Amino acid sequence: MSAGTFNILTDVFELIIDWPKRLANEAPFYQQLFARADIKSVLDVACGTGHHAAMFHSWGLRVQGADLSPNMIAHARRHHGEPVGLSWAVRGYDQPITPAQPFDAAVCVGNSLALAPDLATVQAALRQMLAAVRPGGIVVIHVLNIWALPDGPCQWQKTLRTRLADQDTLIIKGVHRAGGRGFVNLLVCPLAETKLQSQCVPLLGLEAADLQRLLQDAGARRVEFFGNYQEAPYDREASVDLIATATK
Repeated sequence: MSAGTFNILTDVFELIIDWPKRLANEAPFYQQLFARADIKSVLDVACGTGHHAAMFHSWGLRVQGADLSPNMIAHARRHHGEPVGLSWAVRGYDQPITPAQPFDAAVCVGNSLALAPDLATVQAALRQMLAAVRPGGIVVIHVLNIWALPDGPCQWQKTLRTRLADQDTLIIKGVHRAGGRGFVNLLVCPLAETKLQSQCVPLLGLEAADLQRLLQDAGARRVEFFGNYQEAPYDREASVDLIATATK
């Protein structure tokens, strides 16, 4: 997935996600995990528009948010600022990370890792994340569990009427699976025009076994899996999420 794609879709992705609801659901998971591992600093390697990074910083943590898309980082800077302890960088998650001091944790959430074109890129990203954290530090990966989706039909999830580029616009979002690939489908429809903009974003079909092997090869000592942010056991056939936590 290129930076250009996300430069175009930055505003669409920002609008289609209910950020207060999403962060309220996920925050307890991270708070408990970070407390258990004594986390004081976090690297968000694919931070998008920066909501997770800003949330972690609001808890008193030192945070860097990085993303391949300059537009995403520009949006994060505009909306969250760059106060002491919160910084932003334009960098892909498989590119070298050279922090002045190791982070306590690195996270890659919201399907970002599934946007990799292949497992070799996933492997490079996991190696960079583990290299960036201290011994005893943690890495967190979250992606949609595409294996719980039916093979074929699109599941339309959300319709939003909003203002986009000063136009009254309808945004429709859905997901589907075709074999070993998942897809996020976006339809953007300015209501004053007949023109329809569509985008189909491919997702790599990541398996828990692949993540465990790649994380351990990259230096993780222990890997655990969950099926949602309430720490339910991961079930390939039923879980909505695939969440991996790895200890270096």
